[in-house]
Amino acid sequence: MEKPLATDRVELLTPDAVRAHAPDGLAALLVDAVDGGASVGFPAPLDAPEAASWWLRAAEEAEEAEEGVREVWAALDGAGRPVGAVTLVRAGAANGRHRGEIARLLVHRSARGRGLGRRLLAAAEAHAAATGLTLLVLDTQTGSPAERLYRGAGWTAAGTIPDYAADPAGVLRPTTLYYKRLG
Repeated sequence: MEKPLATDRVELLTPDAVRAHAPDGLAALLVDAVDGGASVGFPAPLDAPEAASWWLRAAEEAEEAEEGVREVWAALDGAGRPVGAVTLVRAGAANGRHRGEIARLLVHRSARGRGLGRRLLAAAEAHAAATGLTLLVLDTQTGSPAERLYRGAGWTAAGTIPDYAADPAGVLRPTTLYYKRLG
């Protein structure tokens, strides 16, 4: 049974907050995901400066448009350190302004089992709907624990692509694409 800690909170981070958390908490979160075998776009080993650099670019993307191209939510522990994060990336094409992509849903291995992944996903979904998005998409490694989370949250599998992405060890793995209609 998942038991959230009373001190865990999920909040939308401003670009400045992303920059402030990038060198330590957010970088450590991304490094932990890659070390744990998550296929999130980086080969292992991922060093902290490279992870921090990715988050700093995410902060820049958050400032590119009035509503932000990429928005970042973090699950923060009682000391204000990120123990989870998720990003919402808005489509840039004029014919796709109704949709967004959930990307890099991460929960530190030490914080799993507290419902943070579900809470982060729900926060991003609610914000997407409140800001006019009607469709969300995501992809995840086929057979990963994340698939259970997405299915349980009402996401629909659209199909699987073989050998889509290399995992942190460099092995090509299949990816399942998911979508969810909002509203």
